[in-house]
Amino acid sequence: MIKLAKWIHSKINKTSQPLTREAIDAYQLVKLREIIDFCREKSPFYCRHLKGFSGKQIATLEDLSDFPFTTSQDIRDNSLQFLCVSQDEIQRVVTLQTSGTTGNPKRLYFTRQDLELSIDFFAHAMSDFVHAGEKVLILLPGEKPNSVGDLIAKGLERIQVKGLIHGPVRDPARTAEEIKSQQPACLIGIPTQVLRLARTQHIPRGIIRNVILTTDYVPIAIVSALEKIWGCQVFNHYGMTEMGLGGGVECGVGYGVRGSRFGVRGEKMSLSPHLLPLPPLHLREADLHVEVIDPDTGEAKPDGELAEIVFTTLTRNGMPLIRYRTGDIARFLPEPCHCGTVLKRLERVQGRLDNRGQIGADILSMADLDEALFPIPNLLDFQAVMTEESALQIFLYVKNNSPDSQTLTQVQDALRRIPSLSNMTSAGLEIRIDFSKTNRHNTGAEKRVIRKGHSEAPF
Repeated sequence: MIKLAKWIHSKINKTSQPLTREAIDAYQLVKLREIIDFCREKSPFYCRHLKGFSGKQIATLEDLSDFPFTTSQDIRDNSLQFLCVSQDEIQRVVTLQTSGTTGNPKRLYFTRQDLELSIDFFAHAMSDFVHAGEKVLILLPGEKPNSVGDLIAKGLERIQVKGLIHGPVRDPARTAEEIKSQQPACLIGIPTQVLRLARTQHIPRGIIRNVILTTDYVPIAIVSALEKIWGCQVFNHYGMTEMGLGGGVECGVGYGVRGSRFGVRGEKMSLSPHLLPLPPLHLREADLHVEVIDPDTGEAKPDGELAEIVFTTLTRNGMPLIRYRTGDIARFLPEPCHCGTVLKRLERVQGRLDNRGQIGADILSMADLDEALFPIPNLLDFQAVMTEESALQIFLYVKNNSPDSQTLTQVQDALRRIPSLSNMTSAGLEIRIDFSKTNRHNTGAEKRVIRKGHSEAPF
């Protein structure tokens, strides 16, 4: 992440002095004071929400913990009141309908300046993975101006890399033909869609050097499968629309010996103790201040403890967000990074707080199911439903729509290895396994979640 660090250095410290952690913290402190007072003055929502608070109260970064959070519901209820500029200055509006939510969708607003920040980030973040003259196949929505695929392509253009906007993988055979024809050095796409592409199409090893997975939780099992099938390296980009689409990207140096990450367990974590570590993410710290907080108490958690990610935008002017609760689970790692930068190290996101189901005294998360099921070679995707009849129903989509007894046995064995399901019979939980007869297409906008409802296939 040397180039990303240099870009952040250029935004934070205009001198030739080496970038230090102290310099980053001092910069963020100034920006926090500025954005808080800017929002209180310009945003009708924050004028109310931050009544009694001001930037002058921020003497240290820790003082931000006294300020109220912003939530998804706040945005759904007050989208236009977040604006700090006139609607004439808005260049892009993104509407998000949260899965399982009724009522108003979330709407996020971006000015030309806000979009420029994202383009600039994509240019510098991608420069560690591709070189001038190469191609990147973008398997994300990009047909609309300033959509995520379009912004990535614009960023790539600045580093003399050709961004090929393909869109989500709806026809794997067509996508495979484009890969063979265009010979892209890198793919950017949605985890389950790229896995499906790799497991159903023959794409010769050696074409794709790097794969960047984004938009959703990135299971280690999918990373491992892609690296094995294509002989490539797979990286994780963390971002969300609320962040300005780009948030952070996995360090290319990581833990030093990349291949060892699948054989060494990380220290025990209370929320997901069975997961293995991936190299950390470095964040766009010139544009975002990120905290991790106890999801129950709201108190700040120290480095090393798994908790909920909260962020504040430092440089957005259209719709800044202060202490926005993401619902994502991660932690900061206290040790310095092998790449030599002073940027913080955010461990891979390990799922969402609202993407879990209660099973007796235990919690089952989508991440638990992902890591257990995706190593099964014939599996392409699945959905989970906690039914009203106290049953867990798993709908699976397998290669060629042809389930066999071996696959069923593998699924059953994998589920029994999940701690929260190991005593599923004695706990009175019924597990139903169904193979979908239709092809599931993720459009790129939806999140994979444990749904609650009746036992009917969601495919």
